[in-house]
Amino acid sequence: MNDDSVPLPPTPRTANPRTLRWALPVITLSWTILLTILVMAAVRIQRWEVAPGEAMEVSSRIGFSPVAEGESVPKRYVADNGIMFVTAYGGQLSILDSIVGWLDPYVQVNTYTEQFGERTPTSSRRLGYQAMFGAKQIAEFVAMKKLGLDAQFTEGDIVIEELVCAGAPEKNSACEVLEIGDTITAIDGNDTPTLSALLKLLPTFTIGETVTITVIPYSPPGSDSQEAQERTVEIMASPDEADRPIIGFIPADTRVVKLPFEVNISTPDIGGPSAGLAFTLALLDELTSGDLMGNGRVAATGTINEMGAVGAIGALVQKAVAVRDSGATLFLVPAGQSKEEVAAAQKAAGAGVRIVQVASLDDALKALRRNGGAPLPATIPDKG
Repeated sequence: MNDDSVPLPPTPRTANPRTLRWALPVITLSWTILLTILVMAAVRIQRWEVAPGEAMEVSSRIGFSPVAEGESVPKRYVADNGIMFVTAYGGQLSILDSIVGWLDPYVQVNTYTEQFGERTPTSSRRLGYQAMFGAKQIAEFVAMKKLGLDAQFTEGDIVIEELVCAGAPEKNSACEVLEIGDTITAIDGNDTPTLSALLKLLPTFTIGETVTITVIPYSPPGSDSQEAQERTVEIMASPDEADRPIIGFIPADTRVVKLPFEVNISTPDIGGPSAGLAFTLALLDELTSGDLMGNGRVAATGTINEMGAVGAIGALVQKAVAVRDSGATLFLVPAGQSKEEVAAAQKAAGAGVRIVQVASLDDALKALRRNGGAPLPATIPDKG
């Protein structure tokens, strides 16, 4: 053979028929599994999750501004180690999400009824946004009162929080005609800017009488307000007092707090009242010198009322996971949570997070003092 010769190409090998018999079913099965997974990930079913959310610092969401031009606000002490509020997720699940959720010990998979009860997802969102608004108003009131500042509640709009369906008329009942989140502005042409105005009108109506109620339908945050609409509603008897006429709804707490200066806590697309305690502590921290939180990162959850009492919340275990992931070392939770809930939350949070139950704002401040936090001053500095 010559030196410049090249080898001949190899003879093609014929595929083994037995290999093809195995390969085709395996490929088909693989594609079938992949397609099934894609379908399971795309198809939403009637299941909703309660899953760990986030622990987010309040300080960056707070803003102060004067009530009127030329006025000033108190000096702000921006917190380097501000308190965090905690959320939980609750979206609708796909088939695949549900399977993953059932396998995750910190995800709760709920049916429609378990998630919403007798409400709809839309009305639940409306109530969540309204509850968040109320939580911020109460937090501002409690914090300012604690610091000796002037704070007063004024009545807000009449917003429907729940509808009374027990014993409601079959036709034109509020339960059928009105919707959660509607704002009532007038009855038979009589303006009702506040609940007090409405309560004065109610005794003038009789059970079974039909009235024209003017409402502004609910608009999601950030959207344009809708135009007023008129609804015909039959007055019904109170389930508790058979001779007392009512429209058939329970109003939301829409009180607005009047302060010496404006406070804004930005919470777009976040609902629920469980951040009340965290908001109150954040405002106290921002308006006073010193580190109110003390050592490590601090998170808190719990509702708060105008007397400073801390109320129980839901999804404690899921929130504990979010606190753990945030790096916080102290987690303040309501005293009203059961021993079983707190034990499960502590297990989920791990040894790096200390959970302390508090029944009031004063309890929370004492816990922060034990954590190395600075005490509150008797009064805040003059405006500057």
